[in-house]
This record gives sequence, C-alpha cells and structure tokens, in this order.
Amino acid sequence: MILINLLPHREAARKRRRDAFYAALGASALAGGVIAGVIYLWYAAQISSQQSRNTVLQTEIKRLEAQIKDIANLQAEIAALRARQQAVEDLQADRNMPVHLLNELVRQLPDGVYVTSLRQENQVVTITGMAQSNERVSELLRNLGSKSAWLSRPELVEITAAQVALTPRDQRRVSSFVMRLRLLRASEAQKAAAAGSGASAAVAPASAASASAAASGPAKT
Repeated sequence: MILINLLPHREAARKRRRDAFYAALGASALAGGVIAGVIYLWYAAQISSQQSRNTVLQTEIKRLEAQIKDIANLQAEIAALRARQQAVEDLQADRNMPVHLLNELVRQLPDGVYVTSLRQENQVVTITGMAQSNERVSELLRNLGSKSAWLSRPELVEITAAQVALTPRDQRRVSSFVMRLRLLRASEAQKAAAAGSGASAAVAPASAASASAAASGPAKT
C-alpha cells in the first residue's frame, strides 16, 4: 500500500530554516551590539582619561605661565636696575672726562702744534688748532690713535693753509686743522687697556719662540 503525505512538509522545512536564520541573525545582531557597546565604553573611558590628563596639563601650563611671567617681570626689573646703576656710574665717570681729555692732549700734542678751541658733545670732541706743517698734524693723529688710553678714533675733518702774524712784518705759513675724536669713559678705557695687554701677551710668546728658534739654529762659519 502506497502512503502519500499530503501535509505541507516543504513549507514546514522552509519555516524551520527561516526561523533558524532569523535566530542566527538576531544572535549575530545581539553579539554585534554587545561588542559595539564594549568598544564604545572602552573609547569613552579612554577619552575621559585623556580629558582628565589634558585638564591637569592645562592647569600646570597656566601655573608655569604665571611663573614665567613673574620671572620676566623680575628680569625686567633687574635690567632696569642695572641700567640705572650703569647710568650713575657713567655720570660719576663723566665728571672726570674733561680732566682726562686735557691730560691726554698735553701728553700727545707734538712740538709745533697748538690748540685754539675745544668743543665736547657727549663723548665726541672737536679740536681746532694750528700746526707748523701737515707732518705735525699727521703725528698728532698717530699719537691720538695709538698712544692714548682715553682718546680713540681720531678723524681729520679738514686742513687748510693759513697765515699767522707773529709781528706786523713776520708772517708765517701754518696748517689750520679741525679734528674730531672720541673720549672714552673709564669702563671703556679699562676694556681697551685689557684688550691691549692681552694682545701684547699673545705677541710676547711668539717673539720668544722666534728668538729661541734663531738661537738654536746652526752657527755659520
């Protein structure tokens, strides 16, 4: 006897497969949601931790900026005090500058040169005078440029020929000159003297070495 199944078994199998698919899909969605939630919570915790660190860093930065501002104010006050101290020292030193100027002129003026006028503006001195010849003026320039500890950078502004009447019948030809130079302050003169002594100390060993080499060389017969 042949049995024929008239029940919708295909529909039932299809329904079972559909239910299994939906169950798997739901489980996958649930697992994905759980994983996404865990990842979100982890990132949220990391962001919160970083924000806390940023807050601490910003607080420290503000504190350090305040300290830097205080240090800058202190440095400005120190610089102002040093400037005032230097100004006072310069004023005290400037009181003796005319004395140094006259002393140096007396020492460095060669024979045959005399000064007719002096004019000082701050540290710049303008000298007007007469000389027997141009060579005397050149000698004065050399003396002021190399032998004076208080005078520097002498500059000849002009030199002209002139006549000087010693007597109504004695007319002599002279050189009239105008010279400009710089009068050093005490601190500048000390620095220049120290630099000059250092250069002399550097030249002395070289000269001694040259002399030793010459002395140790073979004698000529």
